[in-house]
Amino acid sequence: MEGDDPLPFVGSATPASAVESTAEKMRAALGLDLDQRRALPTWTEALRRFIEQADALGVLVMTSGIVGNNTHRKLDPGEFRGFALADDLAPLVFINGANSKAAQMFTLAHELTHIWLGESALSDVEPISAPSDAIEAWCNRLAAELLVPVASLREEFRETETLSNEIKRLARLYKVSTLVVLRRVFDFGAIDRDTLATDELAEWTRARPVSHISPSDWHRSRTCALCRERIRRLKSAAPRRRSNAWKPRPVTKGPAPSIQPQENIQKFLTKYPESHPHTNVLKPLPGSR
Repeated sequence: MEGDDPLPFVGSATPASAVESTAEKMRAALGLDLDQRRALPTWTEALRRFIEQADALGVLVMTSGIVGNNTHRKLDPGEFRGFALADDLAPLVFINGANSKAAQMFTLAHELTHIWLGESALSDVEPISAPSDAIEAWCNRLAAELLVPVASLREEFRETETLSNEIKRLARLYKVSTLVVLRRVFDFGAIDRDTLATDELAEWTRARPVSHISPSDWHRSRTCALCRERIRRLKSAAPRRRSNAWKPRPVTKGPAPSIQPQENIQKFLTKYPESHPHTNVLKPLPGSR
């Protein structure tokens, strides 16, 4: 975050934007390289690299799987997976670290789409879900295309392999969950809806969120090293930014969401007050409550 200039990518997309071209612009801005990701040995390395790329662009990414400092109280992925605060000077993404690394990859991608949309949001959707809210559905499609472009997947898909083995291979290749790959394989027509439904249920049951968060995991996930300087700058910018703190940017095109994102965020903070993004990291912004 250099100077006081707004970040140009915040709010640069609308729900009417084409998913494929928007995903391509996001990959270019973030420096996402599919070949580099394939070369990484683990999902953990891929997630760390993804966070670094978002941070280098100007998005503060925070990850934790517990409430406040309590290592015995886990954040339930079934209730929320992450949220985005779409401020054009200091956008922030929070990821529920109680989820698997593969699931966190999708969460980060999904929350970044909200940043591009310019709309703060709390997300509890999965890659296999079909949200009734038009904006969440659009963000799901964009996140999936960002991580696993259909054009690339179509070239990689091996029809001669069993579907189960191929889905696992592709998940390792793209460093995403098997659920994301299944949905993308369906998207380009390699499997029918009945097969999708059957295999999604099996994969969802197998890939339930991790249940144990150790203290060492928590200390590693509090914030990435590249975020520290931005935290300092965010503190110093707080008085100047109080007028637009915690306010989502309006969407100029497309249908309005049935539930305001700010209402969802407030519900989360009411239940988990210790997990306010400024708690233990930033002082509350004046006028933000």
